[in-house]
Amino acid sequence: MTDMTPPDGPDKGDPAALLRPQILTRRRDFIATSHGRRQGTAGIHLQGRRRDDGSDLMRVGYTCSKKVGNAVARNRAKRRLRAIARLILPKHGRPGWDYVLVGRPQTTATLPFTQLQADLIRALDRVHQ
Repeated sequence: MTDMTPPDGPDKGDPAALLRPQILTRRRDFIATSHGRRQGTAGIHLQGRRRDDGSDLMRVGYTCSKKVGNAVARNRAKRRLRAIARLILPKHGRPGWDYVLVGRPQTTATLPFTQLQADLIRALDRVHQ
């Protein structure tokens, strides 16, 4: 029987793997990104920073405070943030950057999906300026 565990990190031979964002999991990465550039929109708050570690990987994290609502509301908002990040970041994100998408109370879970996409594109453009 072969080992079915996935390889660690992206495949170096696959250029598309560099465009797929990796997930931020460490608290220190979230804190470092919070000290970077910020841009708020109606549906989301975006934090972004250029890393100086020489890696071209794009990384993304998601967070929603208890102000967003109970666990069900927070999870719904984070699912929507993950969905728009999957669609928008490969085209509009930059390699070597960390992004944190923060959900907003009463709006991230209720705004039309197309408006959330437009909000993320606008926020990314402003963070990259």
